This record gives sequence, C-alpha cells and structure tokens, in this order.
Amino acid sequence: MANHKSSEKRIRQTETRRAHNRYYAKTTRNAVKKLRMTTDKGVAVELLPKVVAMLDKLAKKNIIHDNKAANLKSKLALHVNKL
Repeated sequence: MANHKSSEKRIRQTETRRAHNRYYAKTTRNAVKKLRMTTDKGVAVELLPKVVAMLDKLAKKNIIHDNKAANLKSKLALHVNKL
C-alpha cells in the first residue's frame, strides 16, 4: 500500500480520472454502435457530426489514440455515404 501522502492522492486522482474516462469512452462506443446500426439515411446524417465530435474530444484528451479516432470517423463516413 502507499506510504506517502502524495502517492495516496495520486491513487485517488487516478481512480477518479479512470472512472471519468471509462464513462465517456463507453458513451462514445454506444453512439458509434447506434450509428452503425442505423439504416435510415436522414438519421445517420444527423448523428454523424455528433459522433465525430465525440471521437475528436476523446482523441484530444488522449482517451483514445488519434489514429483510432481517424479510422472510426472514416469508416462511419463511408457507412453513411453508402446508405
């Protein structure tokens, strides 16, 4: 177990950040899944900018890698264009 006050604080901070990051990553994954399951072009076109913004925010905060965000955005754009 931690022996220093600073390491105890670091453990608390890490746990808080982990919970925060997991929440936003999961929310974004659900939004991506919802967009992929959509078969209606109008709904998909409406959802795409929101999902792209979510992915950009996660990449900016290093919750997901920049390239992963770019790959997801590309695949989603292709999906929406095929509808």
